[in-house]
Amino acid sequence: MSTQEIIILGAGIVGKTAALAFSQKGLKVLHIAASFGDKSNTMASNSENDAWNSRVYAISHSSEQLLKDLQIWQAIPSNRRQVVEQMRIYGDSGQVDDGLHFSAFEANLPQLACIMESQQIENALDLATTFSKFIVRQEATFESISMNEEVAIVKTSAGTFSAPLVLAADGANSIVRDQIGIEISQDIYEHTAVIGNFSCANQHLRTAHQWFLPSGDVLALLPLPDKKVSMVWSTSKENAEYLTELSQKDVGLFCQTIVSQADSKPLEVLGQLTLLNQVQSYPLKRQRAKQFIGPSHDPKVILLGDAAHVMHPLAGQGLNLGLRDIRDLLKTFAEKENFRKINDRILLRRYERSRVADVDAMLGVTHHLHQLFMKNHSAVKWLRNTGMRLLNQHSNIKKQLIAKALE
Repeated sequence: MSTQEIIILGAGIVGKTAALAFSQKGLKVLHIAASFGDKSNTMASNSENDAWNSRVYAISHSSEQLLKDLQIWQAIPSNRRQVVEQMRIYGDSGQVDDGLHFSAFEANLPQLACIMESQQIENALDLATTFSKFIVRQEATFESISMNEEVAIVKTSAGTFSAPLVLAADGANSIVRDQIGIEISQDIYEHTAVIGNFSCANQHLRTAHQWFLPSGDVLALLPLPDKKVSMVWSTSKENAEYLTELSQKDVGLFCQTIVSQADSKPLEVLGQLTLLNQVQSYPLKRQRAKQFIGPSHDPKVILLGDAAHVMHPLAGQGLNLGLRDIRDLLKTFAEKENFRKINDRILLRRYERSRVADVDAMLGVTHHLHQLFMKNHSAVKWLRNTGMRLLNQHSNIKKQLIAKALE
């Protein structure tokens, strides 16, 4: 049985970032995943210039700083990063004034966020990992986890491994979380996210747009480099299936349908849209682990990213929340007393407490916003649109909201 200092389970961005971050602190990391392979998504071309990954993220200031500290940001091509300087959010009343406008200039900031593809981040993380002498990657299927007094024991298809601490970044359906007995609270939304990238006829002016539609749908178009945008459409499961199937049969009609279902609003702002890659979809939910460390009696596992929390994408903060898990865990370890081991119960509790407020606030805000715009009652509709209009008139409050989003 091979013993490491930290075992990380899961091959997503959070797992890869955690492996690199802790290896750079001099810890020997065994990174286990079923596959570390390429997850790129293209429609007609495999060339770097034409291949645009459907899954994109709005990277906050704190996430950008973490990636810079790890020397990852610098490895992502600048022509695949798009700065966001403005965000416009539109209510469902049809009135121009019923909405919100966030501006980096008004907040005295260089940018609100940076949009980039998931695959570009993963490529940079994969490259950095190859130069780390403290990371060993093992492609294997996870089978089980158990504990003794000193270590966690991880059994896989490639053998059995042990370490004082396991970081579980194995996703929303985490098997590790289930095996160590951590329960979850969950709200399954009636909506599915449909994602895809488009070229647009008009310049996007470094502006992200989000529409709350009368149907209860939420449509976001996020700027990408060179007159391109990425779509995240929260819609009913039935409509998501229809749109996904239509995109495969008739791309032109699909683009027309997107504009039509959104009451021509994207056309007014961005002009004609042309699909660039394969449309994908995934179900939406809010989910929170009732504990971020486990097992309860003798914790040696920390849940990270989607294994700990899942949120609606309307705020674009899901990945940022997972990267803040890593940031706060690094901080907890940096402040560790010399006599404590890295799996010391008090240390792990300290980390867990540091994450509760941030996670609960973000999950709560996105959940209640989603619920608010799903209600079709005329009084509720008036209240939410009036609320946005009034909020838009208070620059100091908007600055505070921006500051919170940039954490």
